[in-house]
Amino acid sequence: MHLDLPELVGPPHLEVWGTTSPVRTYRDEGFSASASGNFLFGTVTLDERPGQPIETLTERAYRRLFSCLQDLAYPHLWRVWNYFPDINGFAHELERYQGFCLGRHRALADMLPGFPLSLPAGTAVGTRSGPLQIYFIAGALPATHLGNPRQVHAYEYPQDYGPRSPSFARATVSRSETHSQLYIAGTASVVGHTSRHVGLPKEQTLETIQNLRALLAHAESTARRQFTGPRSTALYKVYVRDAAHLSEVRETLRSFPLSSEQVLFLQGELCRKELLVEIEGLITSD
Repeated sequence: MHLDLPELVGPPHLEVWGTTSPVRTYRDEGFSASASGNFLFGTVTLDERPGQPIETLTERAYRRLFSCLQDLAYPHLWRVWNYFPDINGFAHELERYQGFCLGRHRALADMLPGFPLSLPAGTAVGTRSGPLQIYFIAGALPATHLGNPRQVHAYEYPQDYGPRSPSFARATVSRSETHSQLYIAGTASVVGHTSRHVGLPKEQTLETIQNLRALLAHAESTARRQFTGPRSTALYKVYVRDAAHLSEVRETLRSFPLSSEQVLFLQGELCRKELLVEIEGLITSD
């Protein structure tokens, strides 16, 4: 799938998820997926129609997603990425991100067993153009979903942020016989539920680093696995709202271990207009 998110450093990259096991593929009306063993990687892509509220489209997409996962016997969501344009724009008396959260909540509250404690790690980023694109990892077995000690659970945000709170966990840990994976949700300069350091990209990056450190420590304690050090590998994506802030963000990140890992810098709009940088990650521990 193609995302209209400009890459800010180096030549363009192609992200490939692979396995040495046999793969089964599925295609059906905007839904596509590949499954191998206990996990499945899939996408849902729906075009917006003029005048259609984003909450209606989002609810339809998530209901479609869950219907297919149940049919395929991969009912447990581990990780979800959401992308759509004009995320901070307004339509039908709601910011589009708030409308997206409303539609997602309607579908998940109805169809996800164990909601909200079973919510997976999630990201929502605004693209320059394109349809609503959701890609996800699901499992035949449940994973462990985590909060961040420095932040309120997103699904417990007050209604200041919209008619329904965002439906995602701060991180998810999945396990296999050989390794564990930590999926880090989009993480920004939010403490409690409040945005910090408005207008200051360096300070927002430093606050985000503090949130990531707290999350990593909590994940290691909960999962009893090391997600830092020589036995782990990581991929981080850094979303920067304004390309003019790139050099300041990159320099600030040198104080955090992700500077030595594989990092992609992408330009995208974030869920709150005041947020300037967001970081997500995938860490594999042997």
